[in-house]
Amino acid sequence: MRSAEWLFGVSAVLFVFGIGFVVVGARSARHPTTAMRPSAPDLVPVASIRQIMQGIVTPGATAIFESVSTTITLEGTTEKAPRTNEEWAAVANGAAALAEAGNLMLMEGRALDGDWIKMSQAMIDAAKLTLTAVQARNPQQVFDAGGEVYTSCNGCHAQYMR
Repeated sequence: MRSAEWLFGVSAVLFVFGIGFVVVGARSARHPTTAMRPSAPDLVPVASIRQIMQGIVTPGATAIFESVSTTITLEGTTEKAPRTNEEWAAVANGAAALAEAGNLMLMEGRALDGDWIKMSQAMIDAAKLTLTAVQARNPQQVFDAGGEVYTSCNGCHAQYMR
């Protein structure tokens, strides 16, 4: 009788371990290892900093800066803010371009020093703040985020633009 109990115990333990191996195997199959993922190609800078500024940063920042404003004249006050899906998308596209330009500024061969890295990251963070404001469809938050974009740009220009 004892050998039957022992055999049953060993079978139960093997069954539990077998289920464990199946679960672990299934999870591993869903998350491929690094060796199974294709590696990203080496990135080689193509555009100059000036081209990135003129082609990506300036249009992206301009889209943010011009999206929300208050104009006061003798005739009255005019509030400007995105209203349509297309207008909100234009601000979001400008912010996304600005964030990605920040990533380009951090590429090997472009990052000049530690301050450059901090300022590029500040631009990325300000652009992400703008994207969050656009998702909330909150003109005041877009305006405030635009101030952060301006601060990041102005600090960098003061140090590096000669």
